[in-house]
Amino acid sequence: MSKWDDLKPRVISAVVMVAVGVIVTIVGGIPFDILMLMIAVIGLRELWMMIRKRLGSPIDIMILFAYGFMIIAGCLAFAITRNLAGPGAVFFLAGIVVVSDIAGYFAGRIIGGPKFWPRVSPKKTWSGTVAGWIGAALFGVIGMVQTGEILFPLVAALLAFAGQMGDIIESAIKRRCGAKDSADLIPGHGGVLDRFDAMIGVGFVVAVQILLTQG
Repeated sequence: MSKWDDLKPRVISAVVMVAVGVIVTIVGGIPFDILMLMIAVIGLRELWMMIRKRLGSPIDIMILFAYGFMIIAGCLAFAITRNLAGPGAVFFLAGIVVVSDIAGYFAGRIIGGPKFWPRVSPKKTWSGTVAGWIGAALFGVIGMVQTGEILFPLVAALLAFAGQMGDIIESAIKRRCGAKDSADLIPGHGGVLDRFDAMIGVGFVVAVQILLTQG
């Protein structure tokens, strides 16, 4: 199989998800809250389906509660961000993940090189990981120009790292449970957790920031 075989279904699915996400984010309010609730509920179900056969292990019970909490916190953070800061803030957070993901995807396949964490995520390379940071930082320049905040590129790169860690955590759970994907719901992407794991990582960091600054 070609290393580009998954590109077409990924692009088609991504276009559909982006279209729905943009419309609902602009509308905001209850429709956006419902979307976040749906992602959280479906994500929790996928987590349960993966890990239910290992509930006899204390470690897997801990994973269930810890990652379940992370899913809920991440989705709630996006809902709060939309309500407090408007659609632009949501688009900025989502843009960081998308740009980082795209940069990492193409750099990883074109440049290749040493694996980032082969035991957990054998497809991820250092070239793709670093490209994700650079892409996010460049995307952050847009925010810097619009707001005058010179730290935006650094914040964007750090949030891209948080998204990558969200991806790594979900990959580690799948590997422990012997699952290739969290589900087969989205063509080219697997399940909701496979598609939104990075968003959940970013959302969780935002949730911590909201808790620290907003109470």
